[in-house]
Amino acid sequence: MTIRLMLISPAMNPALREARFPRTDQPAATDGGPADTGPADRGPADRGPGGDALDALGLRGAEAVRETFPATATTYVSPSPRCRRTAEALGLDAQPLPALAPCAMGSWQGRTLDEVAAAEPHALASWLSDPASAPHGGESLLALLARAAHWLDTLADVTPADVTPGDGNAGDSNAGGRVIAVAEPDIIRACAVHALGATPAAFWRIDVRPLTATELSGRAGRWNLLSGRPLHSATPSPTP
Repeated sequence: MTIRLMLISPAMNPALREARFPRTDQPAATDGGPADTGPADRGPADRGPGGDALDALGLRGAEAVRETFPATATTYVSPSPRCRRTAEALGLDAQPLPALAPCAMGSWQGRTLDEVAAAEPHALASWLSDPASAPHGGESLLALLARAAHWLDTLADVTPADVTPGDGNAGDSNAGGRVIAVAEPDIIRACAVHALGATPAAFWRIDVRPLTATELSGRAGRWNLLSGRPLHSATPSPTP
């Protein structure tokens, strides 16, 4: 079965703006605020769903964006507040999937890249140059790439008939190999590396901008890649 996967990056928030490593050890705040933001005040892009949430995400003509999505698809979301808010604002009834969690950054989570560079320059240099290195005590780049690759390569194993409510595979029994996932930028970069058969070093050369779609289509582990188009410029998916 051919898989047609659309990976959507989340809206901008302070953590993304400040190059702050996401937190993965805390649930969302009880007031509705995200655990994956930094100390900066939350701006319009960080309001939770409700009210004019689509405008808060910077999307005008949101109905037109929704119309570009397949009528039936299996839907997933990274288990982070910013991805869940983006999925909800886009009208996607997606369940969080642990395989799409951001890279576990251990002692660096919640800190900015500049803060780590100032405090632990040698550790940061090791992390950036050695894909097997995890000086923060979390997940190495190789581990992240392996996790994303395994998820991609096993997507076809979850056939539409296997989809049941509550198991992380929301969608319709007629999804027909179509998948939409609102995913953390590092997950999207890791998927692109695997799809292209690139080396781990390519991970650092891929830029995933907020609210863009990266599309993969493939069968038996061979993928084609369409990257980085803004959601507002999307065109309707062709009917097979």
